[in-house]
Amino acid sequence: MSILVTGSSGYIGRHVVAELLRRGHLVIANDVTLDAYYVGVSRVTQTQENIFSGAPDIFDRLGRPNVLIHLAWEAGFVHNSPVHMQKLSAHYRFLTDMATGGLTDMAVMGSMHEVGFFEGAVTAETPCNPLSLYGVSKNTLRQAIQIEVIRQNFRLYWLRGYYIYGDDMRGSSIFAKISQAAAEGKKTFPFTTGKNKYDFIHIDELAQQIVAAATQTRLPDTSPITGVINVCSGKPVSLAEQVETFIRENGYDIALEYGAFPDRPYDSKEIWGDGGLIREILAKSE
Repeated sequence: MSILVTGSSGYIGRHVVAELLRRGHLVIANDVTLDAYYVGVSRVTQTQENIFSGAPDIFDRLGRPNVLIHLAWEAGFVHNSPVHMQKLSAHYRFLTDMATGGLTDMAVMGSMHEVGFFEGAVTAETPCNPLSLYGVSKNTLRQAIQIEVIRQNFRLYWLRGYYIYGDDMRGSSIFAKISQAAAEGKKTFPFTTGKNKYDFIHIDELAQQIVAAATQTRLPDTSPITGVINVCSGKPVSLAEQVETFIRENGYDIALEYGAFPDRPYDSKEIWGDGGLIREILAKSE
């Protein structure tokens, strides 16, 4: 299959492209800058086409892919940056123009921050009440594109992500910050209470789940699962336990300074994704 990946040079994007190549797909890698990592790589075509240009023929300009995996998003780790709302209409225009052009399968990266404060396992039916600009913009985009699905009749895979670790020197998560602090020789790291429980997933496992969900139609005798799909581990682990394990496994000589920062008021005390749908998809994809 021909797969367009936006944000292909980003933290998640590189791993998704690698997984697509492992599975034998052709990749159209789109980002604002060309990535030397892909130069000379068979089955990868790089493009700097501006996906937010408003060009009505954007689907043709991007090679008429079988599937779009839309990962591009600015300032994803700065939850209350104004850019989330400022770029919302551009994301909507790009996705709707791709569908109008002829795209049949659209996978878009969502976030558990769409849900807001919630305790327990998040399913596709869990009500959303986002409490950050990042969550509001992702949730609004999802609602708008779901309306377009009815109007334009394409398949939408809304991939709701959780907490990612792995390849940490390239990321912006707490794991990346600890790795950077350890590399600088720091002995302590300011931390929250660490009591909140979240759904943690390694970047390589996340990439496998994203690709499996986005390419379901390569299996002609199965009915694809569409709509909201949690890409997750499906189990809650305390932040303290996950970070302490991370420090130990990497051999870092650094200690957490518990209570240095307050817990964010919009973070749930215990939240994780219900992984039933993604497990079903993975079982079919093997």
